[in-house]
Amino acid sequence: MRLFIFDVGGVICNNTSVVPFICDYLGMSKQEFLKFANQSGLEEIQTGKITSQEFWQKFSLLSKKIVTEDLWAKFFNPTLNLDTAKIVEELSKDHRVVAGTNTIESHYNIHVKRGDYEFFQAVYASHLIGFMKPDQRFYLHILEREGFQPSQTVFIDDTKDNVEAASRLGIESILFTNAEELWQKLADLQLLPTNRKGRSS
Repeated sequence: MRLFIFDVGGVICNNTSVVPFICDYLGMSKQEFLKFANQSGLEEIQTGKITSQEFWQKFSLLSKKIVTEDLWAKFFNPTLNLDTAKIVEELSKDHRVVAGTNTIESHYNIHVKRGDYEFFQAVYASHLIGFMKPDQRFYLHILEREGFQPSQTVFIDDTKDNVEAASRLGIESILFTNAEELWQKLADLQLLPTNRKGRSS
């Protein structure tokens, strides 16, 4: 048995980036928004050190754009990648499969309500564990809790920095592009059958 750690945004779910919508709503460039977002605690909100309300209060003060609602939640409308979910279901027959995700409380709650985490045997969310990718403590926390060694683990993510950080720990790491290519890579590693019968189209 192996441990599989799947990213969620861009892997299990599409349409998870809300920054373009927030920028349009506020009439700001992405560069300008991210400058104020980083100063307002973008990392802190993803590691559970501050709430969305605290983030937007500070953002409003710094940017002079008055935000009175949680824009992270307002524009968050993810869609499930059925082909990737099918891979998770297939792997779960013989292996331990968990989610390892950088997220915030409002997005986490929306995913829970939608049932996006139901495919996994456990979920490790950055705002709950206090670490976020590519911090190596994120991966080590999951390995410790799950009781697996790096050599027994496979990590799948669509962000190169996250994949490289996991790889440096000795974890078999795969950069996700699409479900068909992922299935083939796992089949090459003899972790999935080469026949993709039953996969959603």
